Amino acid sequence: MKDIKKTIFESKAYSCLDCGKCTSACPVARHDSGFSPRMLVYDAIHESGPEVFRDGRLWQCLTCASCETICASDVRYGEFIRALRGGAYEQGISGQCTHGGALQALMHIMASDELNQNRLDWLTRQLETADTSDTLYFVGCAPYFETFFADLNTKSLKGATGSITLLNRMGIVPAISPNERCCGHDLLNSGDVEGFLKLARQNVKEIAESGASRVVVSCPEGYHTLKEEYPRYLGNTGFEVVHIMDLVAQAVLDGSLQFHAVKKKVTYHDPCRLGRISGIYDQPRDILGAIPGLQIVEMGHHRSSALCCGTQSWMNCGSVNKQIQVELLREAKATGADILLTACPKCKIHLQCAMHDEVLGQDLKIEIKSFASFVAGALAR
Repeated sequence: MKDIKKTIFESKAYSCLDCGKCTSACPVARHDSGFSPRMLVYDAIHESGPEVFRDGRLWQCLTCASCETICASDVRYGEFIRALRGGAYEQGISGQCTHGGALQALMHIMASDELNQNRLDWLTRQLETADTSDTLYFVGCAPYFETFFADLNTKSLKGATGSITLLNRMGIVPAISPNERCCGHDLLNSGDVEGFLKLARQNVKEIAESGASRVVVSCPEGYHTLKEEYPRYLGNTGFEVVHIMDLVAQAVLDGSLQFHAVKKKVTYHDPCRLGRISGIYDQPRDILGAIPGLQIVEMGHHRSSALCCGTQSWMNCGSVNKQIQVELLREAKATGADILLTACPKCKIHLQCAMHDEVLGQDLKIEIKSFASFVAGALAR
């Protein structure tokens, strides 16, 4: 069983000043007066017993890091929540899975040693890939999302095809693993550490066998998981992890990528894992700023204060989560932008799902595009 006192100590929860700033920044607390990050920390410190694992508030947290950016005591709240969820999971307690638990089942299926996938049918002749390369592009779960959420027309693979197009234009022909697994982000964040480790070890093995020394990722969750969580749990993985934003931004800076004019007004959404958790804010704006004719307008909440898409790890998506999504979409609409750009395939899915609301749907309608796909489409011919 997880040692609650150790969790409280390692996440610096003991340093909480009880100031309440975290609650004021929390997107869940804004729409649910019964939720407070501060009170969850307080209760864990003062109870310090197994009953903490049965607290339903554990599963409401979006682990979006809004509280961490404002915390004066540097409490690592996301780490605190994940550790407590791990303890709950060991006791058979978990959050409420969305979509009937199908996505969790898929993650566990992908952890099988005997798995032999057919996941590369989406690659076209226009996309240059190699069997072996110094650079491997980690696709993520987009091929599965494309099928699973076909009714939402999410076009999740647009981000992957756009990313490979950008790599090719930069002179990079990446390898693509035919048997890549889910990165494990969602299992780790839902407390299933054992399931996460199975996926992580499989991916590290696949990457090692590919011979690649660098892994390029476009999914924010995949990027954070491969770059930070794999070394934390497995030690040195033997490969460098780079987000495609960094490569594209550098190529724009040195003039090796050119764009044609795009007469559109866009607003960019900072995904939690890419912005607050990974600190990538300037790169997407530098890239968009290099596209002639493109007008970029910021939402009221952007960069470190950007709104979360409202859902995490395919769990506990209810009325409060929908309110958070509606808030974000209304803020995007208020900018007058033609297009809302996001670098996260899950954000795109959740926001497009919210736009299917029978009552509010029309009020929330805005075109949402993958950042990589949009930028690749603006490349000079």
